[in-house]
Amino acid sequence: MTLRTRISESLKQAMRDKDADRLSTLRLINAAIKDRDIATRATGNDDGVGDDEVLAILGKMAKQRQESARAYEEGGRLDLAERENAEIVVIEEFLPRQLTDAEVAKAVDEAIATQNASSIRDMGKVIGTLKDRYTGRMDFGKVGPMVKERLS
Repeated sequence: MTLRTRISESLKQAMRDKDADRLSTLRLINAAIKDRDIATRATGNDDGVGDDEVLAILGKMAKQRQESARAYEEGGRLDLAERENAEIVVIEEFLPRQLTDAEVAKAVDEAIATQNASSIRDMGKVIGTLKDRYTGRMDFGKVGPMVKERLS
C-alpha cells in the first residue's frame, strides 16, 4: 500500500470517527501533497509525486511543527504548543522510524566508503547517497555537518 493510499484511508477513518483534530492534520497533509503534485505537472510529471517525495513533505511538515512548538513554549503559549505536538504525532505515524545517532553515524561512514569520498568536494555525492537510502529516516540538517567533519 502506497503512502498516499495510507493517508487517504486514515483520512476516511478520521471522518468516520469524527476526530476533528486528526482530520484537520490529515487534510493539511493531503493539501501539501496535492500542492507538490501541481508543482510537478509543470515538469511534465502528470502522475504526481512518489513515496520518496511524500516522505520528504511529511518530514518537512514535522520539522516545521517542532520549530513552531518550541517557539510557542518559549512564548508561554502552551495551548498552541500542545496543538503542534498533536499534529506531529499524526504526521509521524506515516514516517518510518527515525535512525538513532549511532545508526546515522554508521550510515554516514558507509556512504563515504561507497562513494570513495576523500575530500569536502565529495560531500554532495555522499549526501545524495544518504538521501536515496534514508529519506525521511534522518535529519539531514544534522547529517550535513557530520559528513563535512568526516571529510575534512
